[in-house]
Amino acid sequence: MPETRVIRSSEATRAEYAARMNRVVDHIQENLDEPLNLERLAAIACFSPFHFHRLFRAWMGETLQAYVMRLRLERAAQALVFNPRKSVTEIALDCGFSSAGSFARAFRVGFGITASAWRNRKKCEAIRNPGEAEVPSDGGCSNHRGPVVPRSENPMKIDVQVRTLQPLTIAYLRHVGPYKGDFELFRRLFGQLMAWAGPRGLLGSEPRLMSLFLDNPNLTPAAKHRLEVALAVPEGTKPDGPIGIKSLEGGLYATAKVWVAPQRYAEPWDALVGDWLPGSGYQPDHREAVEFYLNNPEQDPAGRFHIEIGMPVKAL
Repeated sequence: MPETRVIRSSEATRAEYAARMNRVVDHIQENLDEPLNLERLAAIACFSPFHFHRLFRAWMGETLQAYVMRLRLERAAQALVFNPRKSVTEIALDCGFSSAGSFARAFRVGFGITASAWRNRKKCEAIRNPGEAEVPSDGGCSNHRGPVVPRSENPMKIDVQVRTLQPLTIAYLRHVGPYKGDFELFRRLFGQLMAWAGPRGLLGSEPRLMSLFLDNPNLTPAAKHRLEVALAVPEGTKPDGPIGIKSLEGGLYATAKVWVAPQRYAEPWDALVGDWLPGSGYQPDHREAVEFYLNNPEQDPAGRFHIEIGMPVKAL
């Protein structure tokens, strides 16, 4: 009995830590343009600043300062390529940097070239050392390097609709690390999410399942990719340990519904980014890319996924 109590106590402690870290990571993601000091974030996590600094590093694999800096730089790198009408200084301030000078220094350290040179490359892809090469991608978000990309000889035909998605309350389970092409990972994460939701009566006859992709895979090392598998839930649903609750902001999205085999999973994203986006009059926004799942592929004779992909956009 004592050993059982210790195990349960350990599980409860880890669940509480996960809930607190979820709150902090969500707050950082939603407020990158605001001051994010240690004391404020520690208070959100209900830890002392001294202990929170160490806990965050152990939990996320990098220091709080490095994490915030990396997200700000990655957001700025995307904006430099996809938002050519804004000046470098405007983008720096929009991404939470206090001055053009501090941004210039940080960008050069982070990406190895100046912000202006990055913009002139017209590629939203990090210059990596050989030891930092990405794992091959055969699923998930687009492999294209930016808005100026060659069209493939036989691109997937997709019908893109720009429409407004309504805000949703979602329960989510976060994964940090490689995910592209790892369908067993997705199955395990969704299994854990649905095992939590089922006894609480949150699945219903047609649960609305989705994945949220929080990083550009061409900027962020695979080991730090952030994925959230999620389920739409009623407003007022309470978080529970690693299962977080938040609002999916909604807004303007470029969407397309497709039937796709697992080995062709990246193709609709490639068609959206490489074929449709450059002539659309839109640019990507910083909100999460989303994938809605519209069927059970195990019930399709060909094992195909019926999905709706959504890229957040705003006028160019």
